Amino acid sequence: MTTAISYRASHVSRILVIARHAFTQLVRMKVFYFLAVFGVILIGSNFMNLPQHEGPESAGIHVLTMVKSSSLGTMTLFSVVLSIVATALLLPKDVEDRTLYTILAKPVPRIDYLAGKLLGVLLLVFVSLLLMDILMTAALQIRTSLVMAQQLEMAKSLEWTPKDIESVKLEVLSQGPTWSLQGAVFAVFLRASIMASLALLISTFSTSTLFTTIISFLIYFIAHFQADARAVFLNSGQAGEGKFARMISMLISLVLPDFQNFNVIDAVIQGQAMPLWILGKLTLIGLYYAVFFTIASWFVFAEKEF
Repeated sequence: MTTAISYRASHVSRILVIARHAFTQLVRMKVFYFLAVFGVILIGSNFMNLPQHEGPESAGIHVLTMVKSSSLGTMTLFSVVLSIVATALLLPKDVEDRTLYTILAKPVPRIDYLAGKLLGVLLLVFVSLLLMDILMTAALQIRTSLVMAQQLEMAKSLEWTPKDIESVKLEVLSQGPTWSLQGAVFAVFLRASIMASLALLISTFSTSTLFTTIISFLIYFIAHFQADARAVFLNSGQAGEGKFARMISMLISLVLPDFQNFNVIDAVIQGQAMPLWILGKLTLIGLYYAVFFTIASWFVFAEKEF
């Protein structure tokens, strides 16, 4: 029993060491600084005056929706690009620097090496999203306070009833910083985690970083239309082929992620609450594909000669 626990602890220790090295290695790559600056500028611009439409009282609330939409859009773009490019660079970089030969000669199980590299990428993505989330929340909180003051001033000038004023308050607060918004940021991280693990699989049999990056982005876009494609495929089948078509459809969904599940982020942007069961569902989806692609990477990587 003690030996088994010690063995598992050594696995975890190796993975964490490799993850820390991968994280440090990626931070030193100056190319990611430009992506970080780009993301910070886009989100930081929300502190400044955004274009507003004169007219209906919902104009101020519309600004809050714009802040969330632009910020989450920036986070999505940044996290997907970072997760794919960072993962695509790691294996070729280790081969070029001959770091891979040193690590595998110790010996280190290849699954530990792959898991450590993936964890290092995810740690970098998580830290980046955390910083951007803090900046977005601060900007949104300031905006919410300004909009709240504006709406209440207008309501008093129009002599609205206390019930209507309370309704306006609730509507403004629903568009400000909420736990559902934090859940949406976590959903962005989960989607990036899936793409990082997928890029890891592709990089194990890829011949170049460029090939890994292009194929990963291609699959990313395909995954947004997977549900529609499956629906068309099932509806086009003959009655006798229904079971076979459903089986093929199920196999495709097990291998290729369906990113339409993450469209709940759009509802959060509009001010709707994200139920905990949906967040739990997205977490299970993210874990499933991350583990599935990592194990598949291990099978491919185990057969490679270095």
